[in-house]
Amino acid sequence: MAGQLALRRPASPRHALALALIAGGLVALGRLSAAGTSAEIETFVLIFTSIVVEALPFVLLGALVSAVIEVYVPDRVFHRIADLPVGLQLPAAAFGGLAFPVCECGSVPVARRLIARGMHPSAGLAFMLASPILNPIVLASTVVAYSGRGVALQMTLGRAGLGLVLAMTAGWAIGTDKAKDLLRPRPDDELHGHDEADKKIAFVEHLAGDFFFMGRFVVIGSALAALLQTAIPQSLVGGVARTPIIGSLALMGIAYVLSLCSEADAFVAVSFTQFPLGSQLAFLVFGPVVDAKLSFLYGATFRRKFVARLVIVAVPVVLAGSLWFEALVAR
Repeated sequence: MAGQLALRRPASPRHALALALIAGGLVALGRLSAAGTSAEIETFVLIFTSIVVEALPFVLLGALVSAVIEVYVPDRVFHRIADLPVGLQLPAAAFGGLAFPVCECGSVPVARRLIARGMHPSAGLAFMLASPILNPIVLASTVVAYSGRGVALQMTLGRAGLGLVLAMTAGWAIGTDKAKDLLRPRPDDELHGHDEADKKIAFVEHLAGDFFFMGRFVVIGSALAALLQTAIPQSLVGGVARTPIIGSLALMGIAYVLSLCSEADAFVAVSFTQFPLGSQLAFLVFGPVVDAKLSFLYGATFRRKFVARLVIVAVPVVLAGSLWFEALVAR
C-alpha cells in the first residue's frame, strides 16, 4: 500500500553506519568491562547486550511481516470489515491484530486508510490501538521475555486482555466523530497498486526501513533501561517501585519517553525488576498506544486534541487494569 510507504523512513547508509557505530561502541565498552575498569560498566554492558540480542530478532520478524502485509495483502481483505454493522466492526477490528500483525508505526497509516475508505472511526481506532499489542509477534516476544521469571502466561494474557479493553474503550470513546472530523485531509487517500517490479522494490525498502527505524529505538531504549539499572540509586528506584500507583505511572511515563517498538518492548520491561508486575504491565500496554514517536504520527494523521483525548482515556484504563492485575497475580 503506497500510502503507508510515504510515512516510512527508507533505509540509508546513514542508518547502517549508525548501527555499526553503536556496535563498535558496544565492543569497546565490553573490552573495558572485561578489563575490570568499572563494575558499573560491566553491569551496563551485560544488561544492554542481553536486551538487544533478545529483542532485535523480533524487530526483524516484525519488519518482515509488516512488509508482506504492506505490499502483498490485497486491500479488499481490510475492507471486508467495513461491511459489518458497527457493533461487530469494533470487536472484529480490535481482534484484527491477531490476523494482521503490524507494529504501532504501521497501524496508524493502516487505520487512517480504513477509516478514510468507509470503516467506522471507532472500529478503525480499535484496530490501530489493538494491533500493536494483540499481534502474535508481540505476544510471542512477551512469552519469551518473561519465561525466565515463570510468569510468561500471566503477563501475556494480562497484556492481551488489558490491551483489548483499552483499544475498544478508546475506540468507542473517541471514534464518535465522523471521518472528516477525525482525520486530517490528504490528497493520497486513494489507494494505488504496484506492479510486480514495484512490489519487490517496495518490499525490500519497507523491510529495511522498518528494521533500521525500529532498531534505533530498541538500542536507545535498551541503553536507557540499562542506565536505569546501573546509574540510578536503587534506594530511590525502590521507593518509587514499592508504591503500585506511582510505580505504574512512572513506567507509563518511561514508556512514553523510550518510544520502543511493541515487538521488543517486553525485553526492556522485564529488566525493570524493582517494579511489580502490574507496573510492568502498564509499561507494556501504555507504550504501544501513546509514546513520543506516536504523538508525531498521530498529529500528522488526526486533527487537533486527538492525543490529549487518547491520554485522558488511556491513563485511567491502564492504571486501573495494572492495579487489578497486580492484585490478582499477588495472590
